[in-house]
Amino acid sequence: MQVDILNKEGKKTGRTIELPEEIFGVEPNNHVIYLAVKQYLAAQRQGTHKVKTRAEVKGASRKLHKQKGTGGSRKGNIRNPLYKGGGTIFGPKPHKYDIKLNRKVKDLAKISALSTKAKENSIIVVEDLNFDAPKTKTFAGILNSLNVNVGRKTLFVLPEYNDNVYLSLRNIPTVDSVMLSDINTYEIMNSNVLVFTESAAKILTEVPAEA
Repeated sequence: MQVDILNKEGKKTGRTIELPEEIFGVEPNNHVIYLAVKQYLAAQRQGTHKVKTRAEVKGASRKLHKQKGTGGSRKGNIRNPLYKGGGTIFGPKPHKYDIKLNRKVKDLAKISALSTKAKENSIIVVEDLNFDAPKTKTFAGILNSLNVNVGRKTLFVLPEYNDNVYLSLRNIPTVDSVMLSDINTYEIMNSNVLVFTESAAKILTEVPAEA
């Protein structure tokens, strides 16, 4: 997949980069994408939900009245779930939502997600971003030059963490950044546009075909 490398003004630099077909040109597998996104979202849940049972709420353990002879129903103590302030029946308990996926499945999901974006022509490669100091206005200008609508979700993929770039984009609600080594299927699919810096894209061209 041949992609033009753009400069910060959004113009072609005259250089191109060949993105590997085994990463950006495969037939997307929608099911593994679904599994990977499901795993990611499940991992975000803390699972700390908890309610008190009748054994944990406050209240006396004395039986409210004798079992028979009252003409009413049988009753236990005031902590009965049927009374106000009583325990909760079958309420949630703390537990994890983790879903296990094999490494090959997660890799296939990531490749399928990248191929999906490639088919949608939603991938841009821009020359490396180097800021002397954080400046949101400057970064917003680069977005405009790349014809990226501020209202669209944009993910900048960097080869390594760059403090000035991160501080420049963090105040733009629809823009986020990620290191290439940390990118995941959910972030790819949750974005409308993927913007790779030139250095990050070159790393992908060096990935072995069997990876």
